[in-house]
Amino acid sequence: MPKQKLTLTLDSENVEHLRSLVGARSLSAAVDSAVQAYLARLRHLQAVDEWLVEMERAHGPIPTQSLEWAARLVENWEAQRNARASKPGV
Repeated sequence: MPKQKLTLTLDSENVEHLRSLVGARSLSAAVDSAVQAYLARLRHLQAVDEWLVEMERAHGPIPTQSLEWAARLVENWEAQRNARASKPGV
C-alpha cells in the first residue's frame, strides 16, 4: 500500500512509552498499526449504528433498557480486552 508522509502532534508521554515498547522497530509502523486498529473499531461502530437504524425501522424504537444492557456488555468486553492487553507477554 502506498505511504504518505505527514506530521503529527502527539502527547510526549505516549510517544516515549511507545518508543520504549517498539524499541528498534519502526515507530511509523507502530502508529500505522494503531491507526488501522482504530479505523477497524470505528467501522465496526458505524456498522452497529446502521444495524440499529435498520432494527428501529423494522421493529420500532429499541427500549432504553436494552440499549443500556448492550452498552454494559461492550464496556465489560473492552475492559477485559484492555486488561489482557496490558499484561506483560500478551
